[in-house]
Amino acid sequence: MADPTDFPELDTSVPQTARIWNYLLGGKDNFVVDRAVGDQIVESLPQFAEHARLSRRYLVRAVRYLAGEAGITQFLDIGTGLPTADNTHEVAQATNPHAKIVYVDNDPLVLAHARALLTSTPQGRTAYLDADLYNPDKILERASETLDPEEPVALMLMGILGHVESDEEAKRIIDTLLARFPSGSYFAMYDGSDTDPAVREATRIWNISANPKYHLRTPERIRSLFDGLELVEPGVVPVTRWRPGPDAADAAEISQYCAVGRKP
Repeated sequence: MADPTDFPELDTSVPQTARIWNYLLGGKDNFVVDRAVGDQIVESLPQFAEHARLSRRYLVRAVRYLAGEAGITQFLDIGTGLPTADNTHEVAQATNPHAKIVYVDNDPLVLAHARALLTSTPQGRTAYLDADLYNPDKILERASETLDPEEPVALMLMGILGHVESDEEAKRIIDTLLARFPSGSYFAMYDGSDTDPAVREATRIWNISANPKYHLRTPERIRSLFDGLELVEPGVVPVTRWRPGPDAADAAEISQYCAVGRKP
C-alpha cells in the first residue's frame, strides 16, 4: 500500500468519472460538481442511471460465472471506482471464500476509500493498488504480491476502456496484462457503444465537463478487443443480454456492450 502522503491532492472543483458514476449508482461519495454533470446527463438521457445499475448487475453475473462455473479464484479489477454495492470481492468471495482480488485505481477519492475496499473473507484476500491503466507493467509487478502468476486470473476492465481513445492502445494494455497469466485466464469488460443517439449526446455532455473523457466504440470495435481469445457465450452483446437473470428489466436492450473471453 502506498504512503497516504504520496496520494494526489483531492480537487473537488473538477468533476471526476468515478464520482459521477458513484452518483448515478445512488452512492454518496461525490460532490456538487459531479452531481451537476450527472444531472445534465440524466436530463439528456433519463435512463442513464438505470444503464449504470444494469451494467453493475452484469458485473455481478460475470463474477459469479467466473468464480463459479469457470473456477477462477483470482481477480484483477482495474478502474474499480468508488465502493458501492456488490463489489467484485463481495460477489467472488460469496461464491468462493478463497478468492483473491486485487483492485487498481488512481483516483484520489477512491484512494481515500481504499480501506472500505480492503475487506476479505478469512480464507481469501483483498488488496488495493494505486496505479494507472496505462502502466500495465507496474500493475503486474504490484499485483504479483497477492496473485499467483502461475494460476489463471480474471482480468476485469469494467467501464474503463472507453477512456482509452485508441483501439490499438486498449488492445496493447489488455494483451500486456493477459500475457503475464496462463491459459485458462479470462478477460471481462463492458463499455458504452455508439448504437444510441441519446447515448452519443450524453457522452458529448460528459466530455465537456468531466475528466477523463469517454470514447464510445461500435460493437465491432469492442469485439476486436477480444481477438485471440475464446468468447464465452453469448459473445459481445448488450449487458442485459449476457446470461440474464429472471428479472424482467434484464430483457431491455441498452447500448452498454459487454463480453467475457477465455485465454486459450
